[in-house]
Amino acid sequence: MPGIRYVIDSGLARIKRYSWRNKVEQLRIESISRASANQRAGRCGRVGPGICLRLYDEADFAARAPFTDPEVLRSSLAAVILRMKALRLDDIEQFPFVEAPPGRAVADGYHLLQELGAIDEANVLTEVGRELARLPVDPRIGRMILAARQHDCLAEMLVIAAALSVQDPRDRPLEQREAAEAAHARFADEKSEFLSFVKLWQWYGEQVAHKGSQRKLVALLRQHFLSPIRLREWHDVHTQLAAVVGEQGWRINQSPATYEQVHLALLTGLLGNIGVKSEEAGHFQGARELRFHIHPGSRLARKAGRWVVAGELMETSRLYARCVARIEPVWLERVASHLIRRAHADPRWERKAGQVVANERGTLYGLPVYSGRRIHYGRVNPEHARELFIRQALVPGDIDTRLPFVAQNRKLIAQIEKLEHQTRRPDILVDDTLIFAFYDKLLPQDISQTATLEAWYAKLDKAGAQALLLTRDALMRHEAAGVTTEVFPKKVEWQGVTMALDYHFEPGSPRDGVTLSVPLFALNQIDAQRCEWLVPGMLKEKVQLLLKSLPQKLRRHCVPLPDYASGFYDRWFERLDDPQMGLVEGIIADMWEQVQIRPQLADFKLETLPAHLFMNFKVIDEHGRMLEAGRNLAQLKAGLGRQAQVTFQQMAARDAGVAQALSHENLSDWTFGALPELLEIQRKGQSFVGYPALVDRGTHCDLDVYDDPEEARRHHRAGLLRLFKLGLREQVKFLEKNLHDLTKTSMLFMPLGTLEELRDQIVDSAIGQACLAEPWPVDADAFAARRAEGKGRLGLLAQEAARLAATVLTEWAAAQRKLPQAKGHAAAYADIQQQLGALVTRWFIRDTPQAQLAHFPRYLKAVSARIDKLRADPARDARIMQEMAPLLTLYQRARAARKGAPDAGLDEFRWLLEELRVALFAQELRTPMPVSVKRLQKSWEAMQR
Repeated sequence: MPGIRYVIDSGLARIKRYSWRNKVEQLRIESISRASANQRAGRCGRVGPGICLRLYDEADFAARAPFTDPEVLRSSLAAVILRMKALRLDDIEQFPFVEAPPGRAVADGYHLLQELGAIDEANVLTEVGRELARLPVDPRIGRMILAARQHDCLAEMLVIAAALSVQDPRDRPLEQREAAEAAHARFADEKSEFLSFVKLWQWYGEQVAHKGSQRKLVALLRQHFLSPIRLREWHDVHTQLAAVVGEQGWRINQSPATYEQVHLALLTGLLGNIGVKSEEAGHFQGARELRFHIHPGSRLARKAGRWVVAGELMETSRLYARCVARIEPVWLERVASHLIRRAHADPRWERKAGQVVANERGTLYGLPVYSGRRIHYGRVNPEHARELFIRQALVPGDIDTRLPFVAQNRKLIAQIEKLEHQTRRPDILVDDTLIFAFYDKLLPQDISQTATLEAWYAKLDKAGAQALLLTRDALMRHEAAGVTTEVFPKKVEWQGVTMALDYHFEPGSPRDGVTLSVPLFALNQIDAQRCEWLVPGMLKEKVQLLLKSLPQKLRRHCVPLPDYASGFYDRWFERLDDPQMGLVEGIIADMWEQVQIRPQLADFKLETLPAHLFMNFKVIDEHGRMLEAGRNLAQLKAGLGRQAQVTFQQMAARDAGVAQALSHENLSDWTFGALPELLEIQRKGQSFVGYPALVDRGTHCDLDVYDDPEEARRHHRAGLLRLFKLGLREQVKFLEKNLHDLTKTSMLFMPLGTLEELRDQIVDSAIGQACLAEPWPVDADAFAARRAEGKGRLGLLAQEAARLAATVLTEWAAAQRKLPQAKGHAAAYADIQQQLGALVTRWFIRDTPQAQLAHFPRYLKAVSARIDKLRADPARDARIMQEMAPLLTLYQRARAARKGAPDAGLDEFRWLLEELRVALFAQELRTPMPVSVKRLQKSWEAMQR
């Protein structure tokens, strides 16, 4: 270099190296070799004296490598290997290099060529490889050009390939960086820097075509911060590539290619340079666990998208991606199907699809291309798919097919499973492993879906098809002796209604045991006592466990318990269709007869019995859909009883005979003939009964039918009362005007209701006592006779009812006046207030049986006495309340569960509670029968039985 007299040598240079470990180019500052240092020194002093100043000491110089590493050790060997194979030279491992590259670098070259499809797994050159060898560019760029021919985007790809083969023609002077970026913005593409080259090329072509002179063109280029020299170099490379393509006879597209076409072609050569944005902001996860950042100078640095591909990955201070474009992950599968690693999870049989499927996950160099894709598992692992097909489809019969052997085998297995449920023994049916072995022996190895099974079966002869049928002997470990429809019936008939029984053996499950499917309309007719006996096949076990729950002093009379239970079964077998009592009552009666011991109901601990020994009820609608299920029949009736009654009445109304019997309306007297005790109703070939009743409509009566005899009786009493009242109009009018002290009594009743309401209740009570004694009239003559008989007694009974009402209300008012004295004792105050509110209501005369109403004055006097004693001894009151609390809680919960439905047992227990209050709080008033907390506990337990 003429005129150079001084050289200052830093001893450093930025040297480009290819890292075969990371598959990236590295541009790092390194110490130069001694040969390079001498070359630098030689740049001065050639035509005159010169001085070289080295910024390092001589020892450092002496320790440096004598020569710079040869290019073959610093570059990817893919191009070298490709060229050698195209020239049919020896394998690179045997080539006599002066300095042979390491084996791992050679392996990396082979791997890249396999990625590009240039060689196969045996490292033999492919047709793609031979075509690549004809292109005078890097194999990656060449692969893009080959793909561009396939995707019809050669015009764009030749421009991009030439640009990637030369130095970037865009200048970015440090001192004019912002101006350069503004000038280059006209060539920018929002999604791809590769397409920026295409835009720049088109602009450059336009300027060349319209240039006035070369000097003006150069000035224009520099104005746009473009290098004329590098643009010329780019143009020359493009010309060379176009010539090669022309020689091959490849067609160059005339219409612009789409974004997808161009980038599909690019991806074929840049698969190692893809990346997906990490959840951690700021970097991309690249192939082979690389992490890279988009170069800060890129216009896509902040808006690159989730998936990108880079023209190169260059490592300086950190690993940067240059020349970046957005891509779609679905494109990767199209161009790199041979490189995607596929993993499969959750293989399973899918009945709807008729095949064994699995979830597939595809990764490319560790990056997830797709996941959760459902595929036919038989194509991936036919052996395992066949096993799953047999285990999950054929063995359980979970397959949609009309093949006869599948249906017959499933039916036979279901029959044996039903035996297991009935006998509650899970050891009758052979293990699934044996059924699997049966099919495994017969089915071909390629069957893992319904279609192939049906195609194979269609070719079988009669003997082959017969061989696929399982036999009862092969499926059963042992016989299930004694399992007949007599002891394990499939259905039961209740008052003409046939209901199905289902057996299920699954301890802990709500379905465990025997389930009675109850049509909604028949719910209220189910007899809880009859259900205690379950079915004959389960009776011995239940009796034995009930006996076991007895105290030892009672139980010992029945040992051995299994023998006694068997004897009980034999003695009662003929009566099981209609035992006329509950099971516990039956055991008590039998023990008295057999061993002269009579246990109490409370001695049996039903809570110790497992759930399957209580009937399970499934209430279904007319379409067979389950409405509710459970083992508590009373609770089911409380929740669905009203709906069941309406359904029953609607169904009964569709029966012509019933409709005729109930056709009388607006009745004010008995003008409809004899009222039968039962009505026979026909439905779908079944005959069952309903209970007719008069229904009070206020001004008249109608006839209706009910599903529950108690409900019918309640409505019928009210209807009879209305008919008698209508037939005794004159007497009723007289009583309404002449009741004893009615005005005075109504003043006491005022906090609860009106004078008219009080008067009507007193009159109704008198009519009930005069005319509604058992048995009730069932025809017009009996009705007229009862009316005539009651007519003479009505006045006296009405006055007695009025006096009783006055007495009750007087005592109630007295207790109400004393109640504020208990306010200092919150618990007692609340309890007394609740008791008074429950006893004396707006309709207390109407709603309380006459025999019980007579005790109300005593109950109310006991309340007043309690308040008096409370002030003297509050601790005693609290102690009594504590003793009664469990009983009150049981009653209140049971009443709430009934949801307003009538319950004679609960009504009786309520009056026992009132008597207990008298006995505990006001013993001096005495009770008509012995009562105590313990006695009531036993009464409750007996009622629950």
